[in-house]
Amino acid sequence: MRTSDTSHRSASRKRATAYGALAAVTALLAAAVQAGGMASADVKPAAAVAKAVAKGADPGALPAKLSPAKRAELLREANSTKADTAKDLGLGAKEKLVVRDVLQDRDGTTHTRYERTYDGLPVLGGDLVVDTAKSGKTEGVTRAAKSALKGVATTAAVKPATAERQAVKAAAADGSKKTEADRAPRKVVWMAQGKPTLAYETVVGGLQDDGTPNQLHVVTDAATGKKLYEWQGIENGTGNTQYSGTVTLGTSQSGSSYTLNDTGRGGHKTYNLNHGSSGTGTLYSGADDVWGNGSASNTETAAADAHYGAALTWDYYKNVQGRSGIRGDGVAAYSRVHYGNAYVNAFWDDSCFCMTYGDGTSNLHPLTSIDVAGHEMTHGVTAATAGLNYSGESGGLNEATSDIFGTSVEFYANNASDVGDYLIGEKIDINGDGTPLRYQDKPSRDGTSPDSWYSGVGNLDVHYSSGPANHFFYLLSEGSGAKVINGVSYNSPTADGLPVTGIGRDKAALIWFKALTTKFTSTTNYAAARTGTLAVAGELYGTASAEYKAVQDAWAGIAVGSRSGGGGGGTSFENTTDVAIPDAGAAVTSSIAVTGRTGNAPSNLQVAVDIVHTWRGDLVIDLVAPDGSTYRLKNSSGSDSADNVNATYTVNASSEVANGTWKLKVQDVAAQDTGYINSWKLTFP
Repeated sequence: MRTSDTSHRSASRKRATAYGALAAVTALLAAAVQAGGMASADVKPAAAVAKAVAKGADPGALPAKLSPAKRAELLREANSTKADTAKDLGLGAKEKLVVRDVLQDRDGTTHTRYERTYDGLPVLGGDLVVDTAKSGKTEGVTRAAKSALKGVATTAAVKPATAERQAVKAAAADGSKKTEADRAPRKVVWMAQGKPTLAYETVVGGLQDDGTPNQLHVVTDAATGKKLYEWQGIENGTGNTQYSGTVTLGTSQSGSSYTLNDTGRGGHKTYNLNHGSSGTGTLYSGADDVWGNGSASNTETAAADAHYGAALTWDYYKNVQGRSGIRGDGVAAYSRVHYGNAYVNAFWDDSCFCMTYGDGTSNLHPLTSIDVAGHEMTHGVTAATAGLNYSGESGGLNEATSDIFGTSVEFYANNASDVGDYLIGEKIDINGDGTPLRYQDKPSRDGTSPDSWYSGVGNLDVHYSSGPANHFFYLLSEGSGAKVINGVSYNSPTADGLPVTGIGRDKAALIWFKALTTKFTSTTNYAAARTGTLAVAGELYGTASAEYKAVQDAWAGIAVGSRSGGGGGGTSFENTTDVAIPDAGAAVTSSIAVTGRTGNAPSNLQVAVDIVHTWRGDLVIDLVAPDGSTYRLKNSSGSDSADNVNATYTVNASSEVANGTWKLKVQDVAAQDTGYINSWKLTFP
């Protein structure tokens, strides 16, 4: 991610001057009186959020606030019954469940997340979530992969050394100088792309080109030696720092010495790496419990910012989403500041359970803003829950999740020096011209991120493929069109040219959080994210509610799925007759007769496609106009590694006569996967 910021809280009332204002200490003290300490910011936003999300929601479907002790009890219970659960799910004799996480709703519904093993081997992409009612009845199961896990040979034809050489070569392309793997290749069952395959997972360390630690995971087919997948284990962003005024920090006192150890928030500690790039660093300590002076030249200032951002993020998740700490176990992560030399980045590393911040260009702009802290810590929450793979569409959703909750934490902070907005990294001036790193209302404003989903979005860097999901969150929160929020002007478009009415940021964040923790898996893509958020909206507010319809419309607004009620005021024509798609066969068509229109079709004709298929990368999809002209909607792609197509495409059909027979043409161009056209719809706005 990329962001910036400052300020902090204190158990012993240690004052931290936020370091972006180049004002005198007296001016900073005045700002502190105006902005207030974190105690006041903790209470009012939490109460307001609780009221906002509870309005119209089913109280029983809201997440329960689990204490670490209660969570541990539920985990023990799940572990004691996992063999029975595996049997109930119909898993094979060689499959075993490994309990990973558990959440509970207020009505007693429990959501237990499991990993799987097969004949003792870890199954990557085999995770699943089981929803169990208070009565003990299984209400639903969400699987990362739908294929059966059976018949997998566990003897490798390829030697581990072959996999290691492949992984080291891939890491070298990112700048790593390592000549051997940090973790020797381990045999796994790779299931994240559908069919289970015996494979090796190899992890290579070192440093990337920009100095970011490397933790590249490479998956190699153990039968052929072919590289199947890779993802980066270090989840990061870039920024420079601005500040939040004078705030209160959580610190600890021992005798006459104070340390940046927030015992009220799980023992979150902040360390000084002193421009090193490894190890924990030195815990910040001092005699006066006053941290920093508002200037980057004082090494304590960045520490104050990081410590404050971590406290805000802890409070947001606990007070708003009911989660005690990143893992839900009441244990804090820790922060490291002053990483490297002029390092323009910040990153989360799950292996150390810590956040790390560079000092930015010329070591003058530490990346320690509120939204950066919220972003980085959320990578930890995602790792502890859905575990979204940091590559492809799931990687974009991973990054967007961090942006979504970085924004949510910033609004929650209610800090007068850094007001809430839908701009990512607006304080860091990463571009050198005062512009933010990312824009949630219209992601394409950064010059690279797409506003809407398309079939190749998963091929982008995850910081850019996050664009559609960021846009979805903005549309669901605030709606489309021009508006001013907290003094910032926005103008959010939609893919189909139709309006979206927002339901408020707090409800939108609740829906996303509950979907992340109870519906998303490691392989969730955009289509599955739509399914998950709609399921949650239905649980919370009902399927006939304004909230449910807004979720549908916001997804349609980024070209994923269809609108509620058939197009938001436009005229729709639909064919719901199933048409089988032959495996590696000839193209098939499904027809819609359009009548009652005058003149030509619009320049924003909406084509909503719902195809059930076990490997959508095999599919080529075209829209055929009445005169036989074709419009390519989707190309086949070996990297489009997911099932089903549930998307809305926008076509400029203004040269076509509207009335007549339109066809959806679909061809499966590769072998081994099957499916059918479930339905498709044309909407004339």
